[in-house]
Parts: sequence; C-alpha cells; structure tokens
Amino acid sequence: MKYAEKITDRQVGRNAELFARAIARKETPEARYPYLRILISVIEQAHPEWNQAPKKDKQIAHLIVQMSQDTLDFDEVAEVVRVRDEERGYFYD
Repeated sequence: MKYAEKITDRQVGRNAELFARAIARKETPEARYPYLRILISVIEQAHPEWNQAPKKDKQIAHLIVQMSQDTLDFDEVAEVVRVRDEERGYFYD
C-alpha cells in the first residue's frame, strides 16, 4: 500500500500514525483519553531515551500532534502524558 506522505517517526511507525489520526476523530476528550494513553505507551516503548527527558510531556505531545496532522490539541495530549507519569511517581514542576 502506498501513502502520499512520509512517516513522521519511523521508530513509532505508520500504524501509530494512523491510530493518532483515528483518535483525533473522537468527539470528546473523555472519548480520546484511553486511546491517547495507549498511543503514549507505544511511543514510550519506541523512544525509551525520552523517559528521563525533562520535557518528556512536551516531546511526546509534539510528536502525537504531528502524527495526527495537527488535529489533536497539544495541551490535551501533554496533560495525558503528565497524568500517566504522575501515576508512576514522576511529577512535573
């Protein structure tokens, strides 16, 4: 199958990119939340070096917004990243 555009991040892959676009079609933040958590987990596995990055929430949010072709809200995605990290004991300033 051919695609008109290049993959945003080869480590994450085309399927994750298509998943990000599908998430963006969900109506409400509540509907998007569980799917964003899954996508964030996929990105964390593809980029383990980001786990210790001081601006990890912004890095991952930026990548997801790019993957969704700017259809997802940056702040919404960054907040989901922060919530996941806080559940695991990592807190942001």
